[in-house]
Amino acid sequence: MRISLKDIQRPVEAEIKQFESHFRDSMKSSVPLLDKITYYIVQRKGKQIRPLFVFLCAKLWSDQLSEKTYRAASLVELLHTATLVHDDVVDDSQMRRGFFSINALWKNKIAVLVGDYLLSSGLLLAIENEHYDLLKILSVAVKEMSEGELLQIEKARKLDIDESIYFDIIRQKTASLMAASCCAGTKSVTDDEETLSNMRAFGEAIGIAFQIKDDLFDYGKATIGKPTGIDIKEKKMTLPLIYALNNASKSEKRHIIRIIKKDSTNPKVVAEVINFVTASGGIEYTTQKMELYKEKALSLLNQFPQNDAADSLRNLVDFVINREK
Repeated sequence: MRISLKDIQRPVEAEIKQFESHFRDSMKSSVPLLDKITYYIVQRKGKQIRPLFVFLCAKLWSDQLSEKTYRAASLVELLHTATLVHDDVVDDSQMRRGFFSINALWKNKIAVLVGDYLLSSGLLLAIENEHYDLLKILSVAVKEMSEGELLQIEKARKLDIDESIYFDIIRQKTASLMAASCCAGTKSVTDDEETLSNMRAFGEAIGIAFQIKDDLFDYGKATIGKPTGIDIKEKKMTLPLIYALNNASKSEKRHIIRIIKKDSTNPKVVAEVINFVTASGGIEYTTQKMELYKEKALSLLNQFPQNDAADSLRNLVDFVINREK
């Protein structure tokens, strides 16, 4: 039986409920337009996976959570939301989580400024409460996320990415924030360096598995996850395609790269690339890699205290890997 997100939240149910008011308060503004937009954001919140990691990782090591844990969760969610708002502008995306994106409703200029406001709100939340340790953890993550996205854009132009570069990209653009979430939650209850290092490694492993799962959606059905072929249309070289190209003949490899470069938005080209990847075993190979990172995360988790929070983290790892969107 598949465990629901509500079941996973149970050990920190009260904290998650209280966190929502903390998060709303952290975005308040005296500017009516900004208040209207942040209210829109809060009403259409996602699964809040990253704050959940913050609370569960903190609860793993301590039953007594302080205001610092709530601020860590708010800081993570503010910075994550800021990056999503900016991403929608960069990608010219009109939808987010089934609703109109901020840039679709209020145009790019306002969306960029809202993203800046959320980012600065997170930084001030840390500074005003002198949580410089949390600020460092999250600032490093945002820096890495930016570098990862830029590296991916650079490589998309040349289509010359190999597997090692792919893992560098996803470690930076996705896993860095998941690692920071686990590390910040733990930092709010302990200063032990070995514990913090292990929690960061745990978050990074599940973050990599999370992104691999996201990349697999591109080769699934259009009704599950993101629309089929989006990465191909944007010339993003993800692991299924990298594996397929590495195991293709020289002529087949040249042909696939040529049609992606020339006409990646053509539905016929997208279908041909998906069929090529599927036939090559790229989906199976990528799934195996995802499972390896899942097992790495679970292996680390087995070394931690075994309590209700550990059980929920174990189930959260499974939830992340088996999600359908």
